[in-house]
Order: sequence, then C-alpha cells, then structure tokens
Amino acid sequence: MKHILIISGKGGTGKTVVSGSLAALAKNSLMVDCDVDAADLHLLLHPVIRERHDFRSGQTAVIDQDLCRRCGKCIAVCRFEAIKQDSTIEPFSCEGCGLCSRVCPHGAIRMEESVSGEWFVSDTRYGPFVHAKLGIAEENSGKLVSKIRQVAKELAQQQSRDYVIVDGPPGIGCPVIASLTGVDCALIVTEPTLSGLHDAKRVAEVAEHFHIPVKFVINKYDLNLDMTKKIEDFCREQDIPVIGKIGFDKAVVQALVQGKTIVEHVSCAAADEIKKIWESLKSE
Repeated sequence: MKHILIISGKGGTGKTVVSGSLAALAKNSLMVDCDVDAADLHLLLHPVIRERHDFRSGQTAVIDQDLCRRCGKCIAVCRFEAIKQDSTIEPFSCEGCGLCSRVCPHGAIRMEESVSGEWFVSDTRYGPFVHAKLGIAEENSGKLVSKIRQVAKELAQQQSRDYVIVDGPPGIGCPVIASLTGVDCALIVTEPTLSGLHDAKRVAEVAEHFHIPVKFVINKYDLNLDMTKKIEDFCREQDIPVIGKIGFDKAVVQALVQGKTIVEHVSCAAADEIKKIWESLKSE
C-alpha cells in the first residue's frame, strides 16, 4: 500500500484538481482530504457520508452561575478578555488556558472538552473517502489531520487498498507536517509565479527534513515560461524530478463548474498530462 501526498507551498496552485484526477485514475484506492481548514475535495468526489464523528480537542471554561459570587478575579486574570462583566464566557475568545478555574476562590469555573470539528468516512464513485471539517475559529487542525490519517490508514489496511491518495493542506505549518507523516511520496504542485516558486522551495525543504521523496508538477506552466524555467532550474539543482507540466486549459474550469475531475470530464491536453503524471508515479 502506497501513500501519495499532494501538497503545495501556497494555496491556489491546482493541488485539488490534481488530487481529484489521481483519485479518478487510481484503481483500488482510498482518498483523504487533509486540508481540514478549507476542505474542497468533496466538491469533486460528491461523497455519501457513512460515518460522522465529533472531533474533540482543547477545553473551554464554563462558569456555574449558582456558585459564582461575581468577585471579578477571573476577569482580572483573563488576558483574552473571554469573560464578560456578567460572568459569562465568550466561547470564541476562550483559549482554554484554565487560569480562571485556578484562581476562582469558589470553585465556580470548570474546564470542559470542546467539540472543535467533525470527521467523516464516506463512499464515492472512486472508493472510500475520509475527510473532516474544522469548526469556526477552532485550532488544533494538525491533530485533526493526524486523526483522519490514522483512520484512513486503518481502513485502507482492512480493505487491502493499493493506494491512499492524500490531498494535503497548503503552506508548511502543523497540518502539512501531520500530512507528511508516513507517506511514500510528496507531489508538490506549484505555479509559475515568484510566490509559487518561493513557497514550493519551503515545502520541499520540510519534506526533505522528514526524508520524504519529492516530485514537482508545474501547473499552468505556459502562462509564464520564464518562471517555469526557473522552477525547472531549481529542481535540476536539487535533483528533484519534474514529472509533469500542465498547460492552462479552459476545460479544467468547465470540469470544476460541473463538479467533475478533468480526466472524466473531457479528453484534453491537461487531462492527458495528468494521466502521464499518474503513470510516472505508478512506475516508481
């Protein structure tokens, strides 16, 4: 069983377009969307949810109004201004540090575990799909990514899946690090812009730190051939293979509007290039 992670140093490079297409091309695979802060792979896969679970992480303060004496000590120590003058908690402001519960002389404040998101196991036309949704203003997305990665791994083993296709988050933060854990290959999708190259370099360094093999795909390469050459030069210097260059194609936009992957929407240059990318991944 091989785990293939599709990531990008920045958002908007076409990562999910590639991920969805690989999910369509891979046989006997399982899909995971680790971009829990802004999940969108479900827009292409149209999952039917089989399991729904709460994700609990962090704590929120709760004040027992019967025990509270309105002494104001909790208000004085809360640096996040989460406690109002009427001794109620603003949950979106509470960071769960627990200091208020420690200083309360009447034991009126307790810390309760927060429900900060949901994760799902679904069916799609291409196979099982594990995905999640982080709640509004919630943190700990790296923990949620680790959770669904573990669920996906166990499910793939139970069902003897050949591939786990992981649509990763952008950037280089905690969710990306959690997504990289244990994968066999990181496919970095970049675009021919200065910011695209800069951020692709950073995420390549993160993958190298964890000894994850890296490959590059340049999306919309023909919009800026000078920057495409700079990306290729960088990859040549770092001995990183560029296994695909996808040209700008309006058919991709048309496929997205219809909620389809480009490889199932129409036969075009972009679809053909993604098929070559998949064959290259399989061969290695």
